[in-house]
Amino acid sequence: MALFKKYNKTQKTCVVTFELTAEAAKGAEKVWIAGDFNSWSSIDTPMKKQKDGSFNIKLTLETGKEYQFRYLVDGKRWENDWNADKYVPAPFSFTDNSVVIV
Repeated sequence: MALFKKYNKTQKTCVVTFELTAEAAKGAEKVWIAGDFNSWSSIDTPMKKQKDGSFNIKLTLETGKEYQFRYLVDGKRWENDWNADKYVPAPFSFTDNSVVIV
């Protein structure tokens, strides 16, 4: 898993590429990303499957903020990003959420 950041200082935004590796996806057919940036919708932000079995998506986020997120694999299994900037306790479960800082 990886987070790649490309800052646009004039617009105070950052294009973040979120990537779920093939190893973490474990043969998944579909993956969505849910987080603060899409009101935790489990269906609004599907990720694109790559030939190697990984998934990725680019999102433009406002800088100076932290965004919590998780990956939803095949609509059944939640997965954190192994390379998140940090992790925080999820408010409604006994797990952590990934955090990207931009």
